[in-house]
Amino acid sequence: MKNSKAALGEITVRWGRLIAVLSVVAGLGACATPPPPYDYTAFKQNRPASMLVLPPVNDTPEVSATYGVLSQVTFPLAEAGYYVVPVSLMDETFRQNGLNNANEIQDVSAQKLREIFGADAAVYIKVKRYGTTYAVISSETTVVAEARIVDLRTGQLLWQGSAAASSKESEGANQGGLVGLLVQAVITQIIGTTTDASFKYAGIASQRLLAPKKNGVLYGPRSPNYQHD
Repeated sequence: MKNSKAALGEITVRWGRLIAVLSVVAGLGACATPPPPYDYTAFKQNRPASMLVLPPVNDTPEVSATYGVLSQVTFPLAEAGYYVVPVSLMDETFRQNGLNNANEIQDVSAQKLREIFGADAAVYIKVKRYGTTYAVISSETTVVAEARIVDLRTGQLLWQGSAAASSKESEGANQGGLVGLLVQAVITQIIGTTTDASFKYAGIASQRLLAPKKNGVLYGPRSPNYQHD
């Protein structure tokens, strides 16, 4: 009888501890708050109509990262209602002036960029991650980028943000066990490296980075949603 009472008491204590832990977790969840609304004061005061997207600075070991992102990052801005200076025109203009490095190009003054291209604002991008990595039983292709939009007429920061895209988001369950996981990881690594699988995810990350959304870039004057955001 005593053993039964002791066992019951132990179970009661364990349940009490579990309830206490769950209460703490629930409390932490209740305290979590969404990020505050972005301050669009400068953006709405300046309301750029045209954008100049500069070659992204590559902070990764992958040499294809700059143009992998640049070749796709203008699309969401154009779809949002902005005139975007053609990438080929921007690239050739800098080449003709002896500038081939993204870091050097992003160091050009706002006044000079405005003078050359006539754009209202410039988009400064940094690629933080780009490529496929192999980690024993999994391979992951990831693209992470940050962006700033600066008004070329005033030099003011209008907006900044970051976005990411990863192959992990769309992976299904593997039915081949451990061996299957290892083989799939190696295959994914080889395919990802030889075919630049990152290009696909660069497009997704670019869309997430610069398409209008909560706390994202506002709509431009060519969009029916202009000034309704």
